[in-house]
Amino acid sequence: MKIMDILIKDAVILDLASKAKEGILDEMSQALAAADSSVSAERLLSVLIEREALQSTGIGEGVAIPHGKMAGLERLVASFARSKEGVDFDSIDGQPTQLYFLLVVPEHSGGQHLKALARISRFFRDPAFREKLLDATCTEDIFRAIDEEDAKF
Repeated sequence: MKIMDILIKDAVILDLASKAKEGILDEMSQALAAADSSVSAERLLSVLIEREALQSTGIGEGVAIPHGKMAGLERLVASFARSKEGVDFDSIDGQPTQLYFLLVVPEHSGGQHLKALARISRFFRDPAFREKLLDATCTEDIFRAIDEEDAKF
């Protein structure tokens, strides 16, 4: 599975306005719902908040991968967002989070969900990749960086 196949270009946010965790989840939910009519912003936000209550999806190194399963969704969808300043996302390393990769999967997706999460987290382990995303000046730069990573694996 290639990340470029599930990433919704029109849902990418280069500079998040929110300075709080729930606000970021809401902003990303709204953007994904606006770009993909199969996604309900309200339901998605509820799924993400419920997932965050279990354990933060802030994986450290300035990265969070909010994710969840949603009934009625037909395929995996993803979006990317960036906070230039960084936000307290209850990350495991306690550092501000700047890079967000949202993944939403159908309720009964099984292994697809885990494969996508593993692939995304592998991408973000590379400091050079994270730097490319932080330095990107436009959506095309983001997509180029992700496409280059997709080609490596």
